[in-house]
Amino acid sequence: MGTGTPDREFQVGDVVRVSCPPAEGRVAAVSRFHASVEWPWAEIDPQSQFKWNGQRAFGMSPDSPDWTMSLFKTDPEPWNLHVGDSCLVGIPETLVRIIDIGRYDPPQDVGWLPRPHAMLVVVPADYPDEVLSEDDGDTIDLESAAPVTIELVSRS
Repeated sequence: MGTGTPDREFQVGDVVRVSCPPAEGRVAAVSRFHASVEWPWAEIDPQSQFKWNGQRAFGMSPDSPDWTMSLFKTDPEPWNLHVGDSCLVGIPETLVRIIDIGRYDPPQDVGWLPRPHAMLVVVPADYPDEVLSEDDGDTIDLESAAPVTIELVSRS
């Protein structure tokens, strides 16, 4: 992963540019609310207390927080996907602001490998503080198996 800046240098309030080149995924399930895509990077952690199924769900509405707050996007969009379809999954270059940093020792048990030692919680860079809730944002796993690039743009 090319973080550009070691995690110990990231701070709450930093604006970072994040991206991940797209990889091919296969649509495993579609419901009224989500399209689930087989995740092309992480592997299931056989020692985990969680039984992750190797999939990531994407919101079926362009207005859904599951879609608007998610860094990872599908191409085509989830609402155009059907079970068995191939799609691309990646992070288009995006500016985000760090609103929290989680550090875990031992690494956090999340159901997949590698287990994260550090995660950034981010929102779009222009997201207003006054509407921020603890459920907002997405996470960036600094030890992700996905080839995520994170570049410091500005520090407040």
